[in-house]
Amino acid sequence: MSNIKQEPLVSVVIATYNMGQYLPQAVESILSQTWKNLEIIVVDDGSEDDTPKVMKQFSGNEKVHYIGNKNQGQPKAKNCGVRNAKGDFIAFCDADDLWEPYKLAKQMPLFNNLRTGVVYSEVSHIDEHNSRYEKPPAYARHRGKVTEQLLYKNFVPFGTAVIRRQCVLQNGMFDEEFRMGIDWDLWLRYSLDWEFDYVPDKTYVYREWSGQMSTNYRGRYDHAFRILKKFSSRHQGRLDKQSLKRAWADMHIGKGNIIARQEGTVKEPLASILKGISLSPGYWYGWKSLAKLALRRP
Repeated sequence: MSNIKQEPLVSVVIATYNMGQYLPQAVESILSQTWKNLEIIVVDDGSEDDTPKVMKQFSGNEKVHYIGNKNQGQPKAKNCGVRNAKGDFIAFCDADDLWEPYKLAKQMPLFNNLRTGVVYSEVSHIDEHNSRYEKPPAYARHRGKVTEQLLYKNFVPFGTAVIRRQCVLQNGMFDEEFRMGIDWDLWLRYSLDWEFDYVPDKTYVYREWSGQMSTNYRGRYDHAFRILKKFSSRHQGRLDKQSLKRAWADMHIGKGNIIARQEGTVKEPLASILKGISLSPGYWYGWKSLAKLALRRP
């Protein structure tokens, strides 16, 4: 059992919209932490389901704070939670996901390195019927100064991350200009001044279920281009030019690949992949993608 007097306060932000069916499970999983010095800030972004009703069961718990807002979107809801956080460390949980009880106990000791601003971990999976299953990680994980690696892939599973409050004070909150990719934008900005660390344990349980928003790959890429453009224009002097070129190339090639795969077309994917190759001719990913596209039937 941990000693609460020696533990820094961790504020856990849950931004929720119409997740009354799963929200109590998320809250209970956080309250079950072996790390006891925590608070939970639930920001209800204008839910139209039974969220206010199900949250009444926690009304007597001083660790749980419920904020009901009108619907303004995910970035504003998350920022509301961050603004109301009292802890020196801030963590996140999506309303349909879960924490393992040892999550904070595993991650918090890594903040003993004062250069560390973000500590993230591995994830496991659960379906809508609470059945567990495993998937291999989609991306390689990285530690230390990770700006270059983040330019290519957002390898930090959002809900696993715990951040130092100083990151928010120094590098800002979620950018409310964007509706998607807001965590990637946040990590890019934090990576300029802070180190990232990683716990290989699966401390976060990500739920996949039929009611989730459909995959909007065009929307994701549209926001990714906008995020990278804004980030690179503001911090160009701090970024390696070749890495940035390859990041742009990777983005164009990735977009071409997913459109080809999802829509079965050739013309638009070809233009995207060729654009990527022109930006970074030595990048093998572009030539490999071009070869795969050539084998597709129109």
